[in-house]
Amino acid sequence: MATPVKTPVCTVPEPDLAIGLRYVARQPILDLKGKVHGYELLFRNGPKAVFSGDGDMATRTMIDNAVLFGLGRLTGNLPVFLNCTEEALIGRYVNVLPTGMTVLEILETIEPSPELVEACRQLKASGFRLALDDFRWRSGMEPLVEIADYIKVDFSISDEFERRLLLKKLRGVTVALVAEKIETQEEFKKACDEGFTLMQGYYFCRPVLLSNHKVPANRLLHVEILRLLRDESMDMTALAALVKRDPSLTYRLLRLINSPICAMRQEVQSVQAALIAVGEEAFRRMATLAITSELNTGQPMELLRMAFVRARFCELSSTFCGLNNAEQYLLGMMSLLPAMLRVPISELLPLLPLRDEIRQALAGENGRERALLGWLEGHEQGNWDACDAIVEKYALNTGDLLTSYEDALQWAEDALRSA
Repeated sequence: MATPVKTPVCTVPEPDLAIGLRYVARQPILDLKGKVHGYELLFRNGPKAVFSGDGDMATRTMIDNAVLFGLGRLTGNLPVFLNCTEEALIGRYVNVLPTGMTVLEILETIEPSPELVEACRQLKASGFRLALDDFRWRSGMEPLVEIADYIKVDFSISDEFERRLLLKKLRGVTVALVAEKIETQEEFKKACDEGFTLMQGYYFCRPVLLSNHKVPANRLLHVEILRLLRDESMDMTALAALVKRDPSLTYRLLRLINSPICAMRQEVQSVQAALIAVGEEAFRRMATLAITSELNTGQPMELLRMAFVRARFCELSSTFCGLNNAEQYLLGMMSLLPAMLRVPISELLPLLPLRDEIRQALAGENGRERALLGWLEGHEQGNWDACDAIVEKYALNTGDLLTSYEDALQWAEDALRSA
């Protein structure tokens, strides 16, 4: 007999939840071509890394966070993978989420009871997709495997032998295999060889670096342009001449300047006209966007998206630390340059037109100049303790940082559409 559907009850959150800081990190899930398939969202409430209270309150907090932030804004309307407790599934709390873009992840700790299986069948029939998280084969999982759309396997806690047995059991099952915790190119290759078609992890930020690899001539031209952009008083004539030597860069730059993110009311058709029309500060930002788009050629688009988010976040948050906004923008943007060019940061630093403190920040040395980038890196990984340590050390306000992060996400999507 089918379990009756419970209608979610709208409840007023506990006072500490109502006023507490809300955190949400997103982790990309990519296909084999490096295209983003969707994002897993990791939620955390308040200054502690775990939920307090019972599981039901944790579930309601997760749903509250999802509704509060708006899933589409956080993922660019791509599929959203959300961890769900037993209460969320059987109690149908997830019914407030958009079915077409939500993938409900069934936690590995949940027992596949008849009540749970029936609830999952009904949720799938209503339009949700289902994923089995951190999956390891155990007795009684067959009913969930039959209705699952995704099966996620954690590479950090499974070995090749265990995965081979698992894949043998799944032979003939129509399901997408997701390899989790893929952090290196070697792990990516192994997952591909084993038959996984989706990857979760930051392996694309850590490509195999080519030692003694010379930076291509056109990339050196881009670096020279960055040098001119860094000068307090730009040499307009010299800058326009350099930009025009790269037709692709010129095209990207004019596209950006004519795009909504620049908010110009007139069209420009030359680099010099663009310089005059938008002014030096706006041109610096637009040119850096265009150059970074060129530098990322041939790499996953998510790498460029992350660079845009980091740049804008560091720029917006710079006032909280008393830092130079233009420098922070460049720091965020350049932090992924080694992955884009596949060149070690040690070989790139002498070419970059930056102060020593910013060079040190790019090299990974902690300090005030690196505080905002460090916070965002921790946030990307869901490393809340690292985020809290930076907030405390530099007397920052997490609410301010989260606002900057949300604004940076939207700005990055607009920039990508234009670039």
